[in-house]
Amino acid sequence: QVQLVESGGGSVQTGGSLRLSCAMSGYTSSSNCVGWFRQAPGKAREGVAFIYTPGGNTWYTDSVKGRFAISQGNTKNIVYLQMNNLQVEDTATYICATAFACVEERLFQGADFGYWGQGTQVTVSS
Repeated sequence: QVQLVESGGGSVQTGGSLRLSCAMSGYTSSSNCVGWFRQAPGKAREGVAFIYTPGGNTWYTDSVKGRFAISQGNTKNIVYLQMNNLQVEDTATYICATAFACVEERLFQGADFGYWGQGTQVTVSS
């Protein structure tokens, strides 16, 4: 059974940083696509950052480029999202998900992602 568990959320002020972790278990494939999505109250889910492992190709939504970085941990079952210079509009529940492949034209919609975590809350205040 595949499980994804997020951690690292919290409350910070504008300009602060957080590092989110996504711990995956039960996933037996040697390669996969891991994505971070976010959903704010009253807004649609948004794809934020993606990484293909192994290989390390990454993709980001425009609003976080230069501020967020997705990476794989030393073990293949952990993926991080380093978030710097956080802004109020980054406030959301952040959810990690995994798919068998990163298909660029479908990444940000999340249609290929079959396994999802429960999410971790990130709150940024001014």
